[in-house]
Amino acid sequence: MIISRLKLYNWKNFQNIEIKFSKRNFIIGANASGKSNLFDSLRFLRDISKQAGGLQTAVFERGGIKKIRCLAATKKSNILIEVDLFDEKLNELIWTYSLDFMHTGGGVVKSETKIISEKVFSFKAGKWITDRSEKNKNEDIETLKYTHLEQITANKDFRDIQTFFQSIEYLNVIPQLVRESSSYSSLKNYEDFFGRNILERISIMNERTRNSYFKRINSVLKIAVPQLEELQFHKDFNGVPHLEAKFIHWRKGSKQTEEQFSDGTLRLIGFLWALIDSNGTILLEEPEINLHSEIVKQFPEFISKIQRSKRSVRQVLISTHSYDLLSSPGIGPDEVLVLQNSAEGTIVNKINDFQEIKALIDSGFSIAEATIPFTAPRDIQGINQLNFNFFEQ
Repeated sequence: MIISRLKLYNWKNFQNIEIKFSKRNFIIGANASGKSNLFDSLRFLRDISKQAGGLQTAVFERGGIKKIRCLAATKKSNILIEVDLFDEKLNELIWTYSLDFMHTGGGVVKSETKIISEKVFSFKAGKWITDRSEKNKNEDIETLKYTHLEQITANKDFRDIQTFFQSIEYLNVIPQLVRESSSYSSLKNYEDFFGRNILERISIMNERTRNSYFKRINSVLKIAVPQLEELQFHKDFNGVPHLEAKFIHWRKGSKQTEEQFSDGTLRLIGFLWALIDSNGTILLEEPEINLHSEIVKQFPEFISKIQRSKRSVRQVLISTHSYDLLSSPGIGPDEVLVLQNSAEGTIVNKINDFQEIKALIDSGFSIAEATIPFTAPRDIQGINQLNFNFFEQ
C-alpha cells in the first residue's frame, strides 16, 4: 500500500490542507515552510502504532497539544489527521483512517489527549467499520485516551493499517551520531531516525540478506566514492558493530571504519540502505546534504529503479532544496509539491496549480529552473544591502 491522500487540520504549520501523493514525491519550499512538520504527521501515526507507543506517548514526545496545534488555528482547537491508503497492485483504494483529537485537563487535572473521533472506512465493505466518539455508549473519558489503532484486540478488522503505519520510515542521517553509535547502545530498542542505531540494525539482520544488501550498496559506492573498493560489516572484539571499507591507494590497500568515513559517504550509505531495506513508505529529509552534485542528480532515476524491483520500497517522499536533484528530466510536474507560507498557515500545491511555474516549464525550463527561484524568500537579495559596519556611529 501507499499513502494516496493526507488531510491535516490544525497540525503545526498546516491550518487546513489536503494533499494527494503518488509513489514518488519531491516536497519543496522555503525554510520553515513545514517540510519536516509534514513528515512528522506521518511519523506521528507510526508512533501511535508501534510497540511501546500510543497516542498519549506520541503527543507527549512532541511537547503536548500546545506544541502541535497550528498557530493559525481559529475558533476550533482540535487536531485532525486523515489518510487514504491505496493498493497500487490492485489499483484501488483500500482504507481511510481518520483521527480527531484535542487537549483535556490542565491545572490540578493532568494534561492529556482526548479522542474526539476515530474512524476507519473500508472501501471493500463500502462503509465505516469503526466510528468512535463521545456519543457512543461504550466510550467514556478513559477509553477515549487510547486509539484502537494501538490496541491489537480492537484493530483486528483493520490491522493492515497498523502494520502499514509501523512500516513508515524516516531517515535524516547525522554522520556524527553514526560515528558515535557505540555510545548509544542503551538506546538500541528506541526508534532511530538519524542513523544513530543503523549499525545495530544491520547487525541483527540475517547474514545472507545483509550480504545481499552490501553487494548492491558496494556496486554504487565503487562508482560514487573514489578508491573505495569494498564496504563490509564486522564486529570488534567487544562485539560492537562497525562498517569497514577497503580503500585502494599507494599503500596497496588500507581499511577504515565509520569513524574515518566522510560525512557524505555516511549519508550515502544510509540513503542506499534505507531504500534497499524498506518495503513500505520512506520519508527522506534532504538526502542531498554533503553529497557531490553529480551524485545527487542521479537520485531520482535511482529511486525509480529501486521502486521497480520486485521487493522494494513502494513509496518515497523527499524533502529537498536541491537544484541538482530537481534538474532530473525524469521528474514530472505532478510529483513536485510546493509549500508556501501564508497568514492562514502553510498551503500545499502541485506545480500545475501555479500558472507562472507551469508557463516556464511549458516553454522549456527544467523543474529546478522554474521552482527553486519561486520558493526562495522574496527579498533575499536584500541581505547584501545590510550595513554590517558595527563601528559606524
